[in-house]
Amino acid sequence: MTHAFRLILAICALWGGMACGQAVTPADLPATAPADIVIIGELHDNPLHHLTQAELVARWSPAALVFEMLTPAQAAASVGRDRQDAVAMADALAWGGTGWPDYSLYHPIFAASGAAQIYGAALDRSDVRRAMTQGAAAVFGAEAAGFGLDMPLPVAEQSAREADQMAAHCDALPPEMLPGMVAAQRLRDAAFARTALEALAETGGPVVVITGSGHADKQRGIPAALAKAAPQASLFSIGQTESDPGVDAPYDAWIISDPTPREDPCAAFAKP
Repeated sequence: MTHAFRLILAICALWGGMACGQAVTPADLPATAPADIVIIGELHDNPLHHLTQAELVARWSPAALVFEMLTPAQAAASVGRDRQDAVAMADALAWGGTGWPDYSLYHPIFAASGAAQIYGAALDRSDVRRAMTQGAAAVFGAEAAGFGLDMPLPVAEQSAREADQMAAHCDALPPEMLPGMVAAQRLRDAAFARTALEALAETGGPVVVITGSGHADKQRGIPAALAKAAPQASLFSIGQTESDPGVDAPYDAWIISDPTPREDPCAAFAKP
């Protein structure tokens, strides 16, 4: 274990799970998975982030891989396929037309996955839309309280999350949509956490979760839902960014990469 990684663990222990950690490189991370469940964030269109995820998956040989990008049906369809064969995997997963970046960006992760059991955590889009009007708890079901969905967010936190949703959508959303967007995000984080716990129970772990860095947020994302539902499970969250997220970044560790070229994401919202 490197000095940098020991420092991360010491800071996290001192602050009792609050935002802690520091910027690291993959080489700073340990030879074995640092927790029962490790969440590795990404910016979806950055190839470097997927190569880092693949490197860590190969190093840690998890018993299970949970993908934000896959439904349970897609994950089941991949069973028995040659994970080294990009064409066969893309076909089995019906990746085309899903709206995610090209499968080639994600293939290194699948190719590095060895014998890990693959889980899909994605919800049906109709359920996500329903959460926007009915609330996350109503859609999640009987386990909602266990994941903290039965309680409204504190006013300040609700306002902060609505502001983040507005900024993420280029200040183009009608304000009345914002509470629903927050509810949908809470539903998805809880659903991803539930699938990670299912994978841990069925395989014994370790479990690696592949998801966006927003979902890896310890204060709001999957780790927060896991801490509520299964405080006995050890967790470690890695964010991947393209700029310094600052000392209060809500991850146990974060990796800063070069930015990938992309068009202005707000161009689609520009009025003619």
